[in-house]
Amino acid sequence: MAGRYRSDLKWSDVTAKADYVNRRQLMMGAGAMAIGGALAGRAQAQDDLVPNTWEEITSYNNFYEMGTGKDDPKRNASLLTTDPWSIKIDGMVDRPGTYDLGDILRGKSIEERIYRLRCVEAWSMVVPWNGFELKDLLDQVGVQPSAKYVSFETLVRPSELPGQRRNTIDWPYREGLRLDEAMHPLTLMATGLYGEDMPNQNGAPIRLVVPWKYGFKSIKSIVRISLTDKQPANSWNMLLPNEYGFYSNVNPEVDHPRWSQATERRIGGGLFAKKIPTLMFNGYANEVASMYAGMDLRKYY
Repeated sequence: MAGRYRSDLKWSDVTAKADYVNRRQLMMGAGAMAIGGALAGRAQAQDDLVPNTWEEITSYNNFYEMGTGKDDPKRNASLLTTDPWSIKIDGMVDRPGTYDLGDILRGKSIEERIYRLRCVEAWSMVVPWNGFELKDLLDQVGVQPSAKYVSFETLVRPSELPGQRRNTIDWPYREGLRLDEAMHPLTLMATGLYGEDMPNQNGAPIRLVVPWKYGFKSIKSIVRISLTDKQPANSWNMLLPNEYGFYSNVNPEVDHPRWSQATERRIGGGLFAKKIPTLMFNGYANEVASMYAGMDLRKYY
């Protein structure tokens, strides 16, 4: 629900496009913190964050369905058709079915959430997403008591997603969360950013955003959500299980086998930008650490 969390992030921290920031200030005042007053994440402060341009945030993406290069998603984005769109919701739910996106959005409270985004490749951004809590959708379909996990799948359409013409990943792209993670108020189904519809290269028309986990957990262009009592497969764990675990929580104390996770490079500062320390759970420890109490986070990485 709106107003449950406050954020230490300001518009000066946002990886933003300047004209939208200016428009926002005219509409709501230079000190405005959120559309509708809804922000999430009492995160710890980081070093100075330099705003990025719209071009940077929509051009520097990982979306392997559109290609493996950082600029491939933008170059191929126009190929993707996102209207009409529907999501199949099945498994351990009371009301399974294929739901039109319009029906899913009807009655939902769309909020703005300014979240940190930390990639497992040790780069980061700050993004103002627009969307609704995943919990709202799960409540809508009715989660059965035996459900313990939520799994997700991305669209498979090689005619529009050229990256799927190669066997880079066993398509469809899959991800999963434990049920308590999925129901957490920070977990967002995002339909836009910067107050506009979600760009194709960023996961249109609807994607997951889980801000305390590495970015690949925030699966894009979702077409299926399933409730299950077994831990679901996730694509990077299937591909490289010794490098990518199921949980993939941001943890500066657990290095990737091939590089350190202790620091990160803020996009926009160039390849030689000063690295900043990575925060535990990406700065959201106050909100989410209790879910992992007693767990060995080196084992359950």
